[in-house]
Amino acid sequence: MAMCSKAGLAGSIYGTLTAAIAPLLLLHLKWRRLKGLEDAQEWRQRLGSASIPRPTGPLFWFHAVSVGEGLSAIPVIQKCLQARPWVTILMTTSTVTAFIVLKRTLPHGVLCQFAPIDTPTAVNRFLSHWQPQAAVFMENELWPNLLCTSAVKGIPLALLNARMSSKSFKRWSFHAARPLVATMLANFSLICPLSTAEGVRLQLLGAPPTNIHFAGNLKYAWGVFNFDGVRKLEETLIKELSGRKVWLAASTHAGEEEVIARIHKNVRQDIKELLTVIVPRHPKRGYKIQRDLSKPGLSVVLRSLQEHIQAETDIYVVDTIGELQQFYGLTPIAFVGGSLLNGLSGHNMAEAAACGCAVLTGPHIGHFSKMVGEMQRHSQLSIEQVSGEDELQHVLKELLSDPVFLKRRQEAAKYALTCAAVGVVETVWKLLEQFLFTWHQWHPIEGKKGS
Repeated sequence: MAMCSKAGLAGSIYGTLTAAIAPLLLLHLKWRRLKGLEDAQEWRQRLGSASIPRPTGPLFWFHAVSVGEGLSAIPVIQKCLQARPWVTILMTTSTVTAFIVLKRTLPHGVLCQFAPIDTPTAVNRFLSHWQPQAAVFMENELWPNLLCTSAVKGIPLALLNARMSSKSFKRWSFHAARPLVATMLANFSLICPLSTAEGVRLQLLGAPPTNIHFAGNLKYAWGVFNFDGVRKLEETLIKELSGRKVWLAASTHAGEEEVIARIHKNVRQDIKELLTVIVPRHPKRGYKIQRDLSKPGLSVVLRSLQEHIQAETDIYVVDTIGELQQFYGLTPIAFVGGSLLNGLSGHNMAEAAACGCAVLTGPHIGHFSKMVGEMQRHSQLSIEQVSGEDELQHVLKELLSDPVFLKRRQEAAKYALTCAAVGVVETVWKLLEQFLFTWHQWHPIEGKKGS
């Protein structure tokens, strides 16, 4: 098996262990496929088996585990396509939802595959097929076999929007894990952390200080990124929404929908034409959400069933994949979920702000607190972080009752997001050119693909 020599005993143990349990991982993968958690047609890609041939010429590989991280990479991918049109871009992800969304959203010509599971055989099969000239990982994707084998094969690595929360730092700081994480971090030629605190944690775990550079948050850049090919919502739905006072609860988790329903019932007493749109984090929960919220006497309809919004409809559940941005664009107020209950840690608010929503979020937002602080520095009205259910209800009623104030909040959110995004992609690209994309063979004569 190919493991980086720097990994020492910890790396050898990890590599041996993952090789030994590979048959169990295969059974687990098949179980996930049966449960719909892996793509029924493409699941063998998780074993490193590509579904398409590798194009000739240089290839850059971007990897992100899920939707948010993958979308954050797109502005950099677009910049790469403009600056290096002869290069093939491969994007990999680990979740079915991300795979579906990214295939719809990635620029034309970008290849999309599932990433291999972190076993020596799957990783070697994947790298032997694709043979990337450089690899860019997003946020906190630290997989020992994948990173160390890439390093052994001479593939330069970058980690963008790098996250290392205090919880992750404590986990990686255990004596047995430190040599392995130090080796993984040392393999990156470039690490761009999201904050100074995370940069310090990464250095304490073994990342070379000379490889750490701050560039800003690519989630801001994605928020203001213009792209073609986004499917429009149907005119009938747009008309149904236009006649109502609408607000949206996005990326909600189990337990939050019940809170949203209570707020809807209370606010509806004063605003009769209120319509609440819920976009759950996991669309497969749509049927359960409909069943649970209908019990208090609410009229709940599902988008997946193509049910229409009637005059008596209280809640419209968008249990489909890849439509959140379109609904952000149609609703003036967006509450970003995953933030109301203990144990949750928030979700990205930049996309809602970019679409011109008045943005609200709850008290439990984890590392997204930095995003709130940065945007509020540009405008105090950009994002409102409420303390809980009662305050969310109060703020919502205030916004729905005062169109002038609502407009100010919408404009403030978009302004702050635009300010925060300035220069991020350009800075990231300059760093990538400096640390990764510098080989002379990647500049073929007359701009044609080829090595």
